[in-house]
Amino acid sequence: MNDTFLKACRGEKTDYTPVWFMRQAGRYLPEYQAIRGKISFLELCKRPELCTEVTLQPIDIFGFDAAILFSDILIAMEAMGSPLEFHEGRGPVFPEPIRSQAAVDKLIVPDPNETMPFVMETIKLLRKELKVPLIGFSGAPFTLATYLIEGGSSKVFLNTKRMAFQEPEMYHALLSKITECTSLYLQAQARAGAQALQIFDSWAGIWAPCDFERFALPYVQSIISDLRKMTDVPIIYFANNGSTLIEHSCTAGADVLGLDWRSNIGDAIKRVGNHAVQGNIDPIALFLPKAELEQRIKTLLEDAKDAKGHIFNLGHGIVPQTPPDQARIAVDAVHRFSGR
Repeated sequence: MNDTFLKACRGEKTDYTPVWFMRQAGRYLPEYQAIRGKISFLELCKRPELCTEVTLQPIDIFGFDAAILFSDILIAMEAMGSPLEFHEGRGPVFPEPIRSQAAVDKLIVPDPNETMPFVMETIKLLRKELKVPLIGFSGAPFTLATYLIEGGSSKVFLNTKRMAFQEPEMYHALLSKITECTSLYLQAQARAGAQALQIFDSWAGIWAPCDFERFALPYVQSIISDLRKMTDVPIIYFANNGSTLIEHSCTAGADVLGLDWRSNIGDAIKRVGNHAVQGNIDPIALFLPKAELEQRIKTLLEDAKDAKGHIFNLGHGIVPQTPPDQARIAVDAVHRFSGR
């Protein structure tokens, strides 16, 4: 087992900088498209053998230092009883948005092993195959709530913020249920064999710091506190667009803070205290010419030299239009410049 990624998460000395990409298993790969062309996205997420194959593809092709379970953050929301659809060109849709107390009351806190057994089975299958660590994951409660309240993606999050500001008791009731569900879900992933866990707060950056501290952060803190009682696997918290929230994110309880590309990693490292960091190149920078991309990676690695631990990653998910050869250039450059 190549445990370089886990060592970096724990802040231990590593021989080189480990690298993986958010959404590394997916739409930019022809191998993924060949599978996806025969099955819907939601069906794919519920087929352990296919999820295993898709998770392994980028490891075999590019030599990433960690694998992330192929799934979707919204699977757990469907298990709570909110109907979920994926529409081409539109993304996820919840046709029955949660905007009343009655709708909140209808949601259940599911047993993850009963309602999402395919996720645990995928983890077990992957552990038999992988020679690098496996990352399990979930959405953060606030990010998950935005999809339920808005009915899908949003640009301004009007309904979500309005609920939080005008009906805080209902907002808290919803977030509390999502938090309990997410906590149990991540615990189940750890028991099934996930060797690290990442919490994606994709929309955290829409909040002012004072509102993030009130309406998002406590729920993440609760989940991580629960996890600490049952597992010692490294925990990564990624607050996207969160350069203004770093000091608050440091209090989440995670081992590693994921960083987007909107701040210099060296400056961020001075602010994170006793945390390892993960990040932080712009995903679209993968479109740079080879020499420029390699130089940007070299500079980023130099800027990160004072980190307690550094895992190279993108500042968000790899985009579908990325040429696979560019991903290969990036992975090889990280390994070469950091001493592998």
